[in-house]
Amino acid sequence: MKLQLTLTTLFTALYFNNVYAISDDAYACNKAYEQGDFVTATTLAAKALNTNSRDRDALMCQGRTYSAQGDLKSALSALKSAEKLSNGAFDKTIVALVTGHAYKNANQYEQAISSYQESLKQAGLAKSKAFERVSHIGIGNVHAETKQYPLALESYLTATKLDANDNERGESFEKIAETYHILNQHDLALEYQIKAYFMHQKSGTPDQFAHSSIELGRYYAAAKNYNSAENTLNKIIKFANEQGGAYYEAQGCYVLAQVKAASGDMQSAKALIEKARLIAKNTNDVALDEEITKETQNLIK
Repeated sequence: MKLQLTLTTLFTALYFNNVYAISDDAYACNKAYEQGDFVTATTLAAKALNTNSRDRDALMCQGRTYSAQGDLKSALSALKSAEKLSNGAFDKTIVALVTGHAYKNANQYEQAISSYQESLKQAGLAKSKAFERVSHIGIGNVHAETKQYPLALESYLTATKLDANDNERGESFEKIAETYHILNQHDLALEYQIKAYFMHQKSGTPDQFAHSSIELGRYYAAAKNYNSAENTLNKIIKFANEQGGAYYEAQGCYVLAQVKAASGDMQSAKALIEKARLIAKNTNDVALDEEITKETQNLIK
């Protein structure tokens, strides 16, 4: 399974940890949404709302589902209805946060920032550091997507001050490292990715550990520390193979190919690319094959 470090999954974890009563259909709608089954989610939201038109949680799920399907107008309509049913700061935090996601999904970045700022304000009133953190990450992600990397970095650094556990620290450190990498500040990227690696090694999922390992290898290479890059990538390729993580095994192979090419070993680079392509072929992963092509097209001439 490929890593999904998105605000929607962060939202779901926080939401279900804080909501005490939710209708069965609204709960099932959110579960279907998280599994990417938007048809079922749409049906369950409609079912819940037919039973109770004031089911705020069903409206929230309906809004998220419309957004995922690219229907911003319907998403905002559902979310505005949910907002009218929101009384306290905590409820308003959630609506503003999901509205921010909807605007971001539709590439309406100014509106997304405005909604995330509202969620940040309401989270402060609700005294919810968890949702303050997610709001800062939302703002940072918009800045990153619009290539305003210094502003993104500022938001991510603020978010990490609100981290409550090692898993959250790993996620925050990884975003900071990626931003430093984009800014060509490779020593700082490496510093934060090493922190992320150890957090995910201790508390993360296998996906998170694999992703952090591959990025660590990538950043070692950017800092021209090729031996450490190779050691890190070889370990995660072996781990992914043993755990049945074909995607990460292939990704580790093509990133290692980049390292080999950078150090002048073109024969090994070519063999690694071929291995990655074979994994993609054997798993019928067209998206992975396209990713390999994109990442290695200028490597072997």
